[in-house]
Amino acid sequence: MSVTAPLGVTAAGIAAGIKPDGVLDLALIVTDEPATAAAVFTTNLAAAAPVQLSRRHVSGGVARAVVLNSGCANAATGPSGDLVAIGTARAAAKVLGCKVTEVLVCSTGTIGDPLDGPTVAAGVGAASAQLERSPAAGKSAARAIMTTDSGPKETLVESGGFTVGGMAKGAGMIRPDMATMLAVIVTDAVASAEDLSEALRSATEVSFNCLDIDGCASTNDTVITVATGASGVTPDREALTSALTTAAKDLARQIAEDAEGASRLVTLHVKGAVDAAAAKVLGRAMCDSALVRSAFYGGDPNWGRLLSACGEAGIPFDPTEFSVSYQGVLVADEGISTGVDRADLRSTMETGDLDVVVGVGSGPGEATLLTTDLTPQYVEFNAEYS
Repeated sequence: MSVTAPLGVTAAGIAAGIKPDGVLDLALIVTDEPATAAAVFTTNLAAAAPVQLSRRHVSGGVARAVVLNSGCANAATGPSGDLVAIGTARAAAKVLGCKVTEVLVCSTGTIGDPLDGPTVAAGVGAASAQLERSPAAGKSAARAIMTTDSGPKETLVESGGFTVGGMAKGAGMIRPDMATMLAVIVTDAVASAEDLSEALRSATEVSFNCLDIDGCASTNDTVITVATGASGVTPDREALTSALTTAAKDLARQIAEDAEGASRLVTLHVKGAVDAAAAKVLGRAMCDSALVRSAFYGGDPNWGRLLSACGEAGIPFDPTEFSVSYQGVLVADEGISTGVDRADLRSTMETGDLDVVVGVGSGPGEATLLTTDLTPQYVEFNAEYS
């Protein structure tokens, strides 16, 4: 169950020396032949050097390799960071015998620290010598991109004669728009660049873009997908989109379940908005609220915090049509309390994951977002982590 599951791809994860103590910190994903490629990136205006490089390279719709490092984001590193990013691509192109523009580069870790170019270049060479098609190689690659993750995140989807395999990292700094942290999704389907790009964007919109863990969008968020075509199967765009969506949703849920300091996963359903986009904005406003997420931590059915967050989201809605259900129990309807015994409800909300449904009107717009509670452990972790 990894990026090596589809036909036509190999992977490796090694300790290049970016992190101390021999920890895996560099992953290399390589296709047997140049593959169709598409990607989505952070919309953060302080985008890191590897994001800027990969944006340019993926515009051609073809990729042969993805190089990913952890331990340093290579963000806010100025011209020297740009040189490291292109140097990484050149090192991979040289050892693989492909075009520089067929290499995509990703980095994750602390913002502002310089990334040592020679270390990464040497790591690319070392990783190329360890490329394998095995599940173990895929798992090593998934481990090599981890930062604060508690374990590797992988997925496998089999559909209509073709396979989708993927890996992701992410546990904090997650409020994406276009992507979340780092993810590579590989399929052995035959797909045009246009179909792959549209399928990826559709999949991302209902998966990674529906994650909101701590209200912070990273400088490095990247999701890359490549189609090797090695299965010989050409799915229609709907089938391709469905398979990529299943994989992306699985990875997104794993990220949410592994969120820094979180004690519970919260699934927030927003219904009745004017359209899906409005529902997502309202959902994010609730997920971004420290008051709301603190209530989730305490299992407190304080629906007024949800109403207040929606009221300042900038999306028109009628408060008299506002409704909230916690764990299937309606606590507010038509903008007022239903009179449910909150003490009894709270006793059922104190532990375990939460399911929250918020109605904001009678429109067709819906969105489902994943978030977590806000815990003292989250604050302690991020006060100390560097």
